[in-house]
Amino acid sequence: MNRISITFLSVGAISLFALFAIQTSISNAANSTNWAQWRGPDGQGVSHEKNLPTEWSETKNVMWKTAIPGLGYSQPIIWGKKVFLTTAIEGGPAPAGHKPPKHMLGEQEFKHPEWYGSDKLHTFKVLCLDRDTGKVLWERTPYEGKVFDHRHKRGTYAAPTAVTDGKLVITYFGSEGVYCYDFNGNLVWKQNFGGINTFGMGVGASPVLYDNLAIFVCDQNLAVPKDSFMVALDKKTGKEVWRVTRPIQGSWATPVIVKTNGRNELITSGNEFLISYDPATGKELWRMKGLSSHAIATPVVGHDLAILSSGYPQKVVTAVKLGGSGNLDDSDKIAWRYNKGTAYVPSPIFYGDYVYLMSDAGILTCLDARTGKVVYEGGRVPVATKFYGASPVAFDGKLLLTSDDGDTFVIKAGPKHEVLGTNTIGEPCRTSIAIADGKLFIRGEKHLFCIGNKTSMTGI
Repeated sequence: MNRISITFLSVGAISLFALFAIQTSISNAANSTNWAQWRGPDGQGVSHEKNLPTEWSETKNVMWKTAIPGLGYSQPIIWGKKVFLTTAIEGGPAPAGHKPPKHMLGEQEFKHPEWYGSDKLHTFKVLCLDRDTGKVLWERTPYEGKVFDHRHKRGTYAAPTAVTDGKLVITYFGSEGVYCYDFNGNLVWKQNFGGINTFGMGVGASPVLYDNLAIFVCDQNLAVPKDSFMVALDKKTGKEVWRVTRPIQGSWATPVIVKTNGRNELITSGNEFLISYDPATGKELWRMKGLSSHAIATPVVGHDLAILSSGYPQKVVTAVKLGGSGNLDDSDKIAWRYNKGTAYVPSPIFYGDYVYLMSDAGILTCLDARTGKVVYEGGRVPVATKFYGASPVAFDGKLLLTSDDGDTFVIKAGPKHEVLGTNTIGEPCRTSIAIADGKLFIRGEKHLFCIGNKTSMTGI
């Protein structure tokens, strides 16, 4: 079709174009999706949308970018035309008498060389942005003051991702509290669990929703598990509905909820044990030997399997058949195990019939999800880089891996490794991509970017 200048479009052509634009808008609205929690639908990092952007730069296909104050690695969540995220802003020195808790390994006090932040005052913020323009609609400050504990110098006090049901937004700042807002920014309730001792590394597990409940994993301490618990709050009031103790040392893994065999299971990771609970009551359904390593990665699920993994100090992957009960050690409920290829922080991704593991250098291993058989290993990205933050996402036959440098590598999903493209936002990034309404939302160190497929009028 020849290009036609808009100046010479006939009234009839303009009307036709307007009708097409209206129909497209209605269609897009009908097909729009939400990204309501950490890793989006089902907590798995997988979008079922089509025709999403796969090429961008600091200027190309950037619908908008908005400066975000402070530092946060929480993922943006999207519902309808609103985007929510949290951030932490560092202030002046904390009061002279303020001291974080001591961290003990047996009888020895432990001190980490990369602890940071407890000697400062901090301001925690919740922001709501317009999905289509990036305009900040409202900003709230749920907490200001000293913090209970250190964080790792590469971390942030705004690490957990918020969660929403389309009416309420529940944000979590660990020891500094839980804060629930409505979509207009009104504080509905707040709650505090007391000091959460994650050995000075900061909290990482995000809340998940189940029916009327908001569920939080609060694992604490190292070496000798104690004080760890999981708690469910009424999402409308913040009142505690159930609480269970957990025989798990400090962890940072967000749980997932999956339906199998006519019941729902809340799957949790851990160093000592992998445990499944009834999300309605907190009753334990099954447990088995844990990862014997730090629990940071979110479990991935599919084909009636839960796959749990860790990347430090040991690399380990365990696949468990769902629907069991009691102690599953040495039972036929253990589908397979694998001991290579995992990352310290990023979670794997379960897409189609394959599980993709990613190392800290972005090297991919593809496993057959049902059997654990290696399909390929050693799949590399084109440049040497590090992946200590963002977890992969997947859509439309593609995997997206985002490095700490802010580069996103588009990988063809399937049994053969192929790099389809490399994109950048031009600033560091430690946050996983969120996907909604045909757009990618990428949180860099200083900005939130909205990436979309721009169409040119001259192409009509």
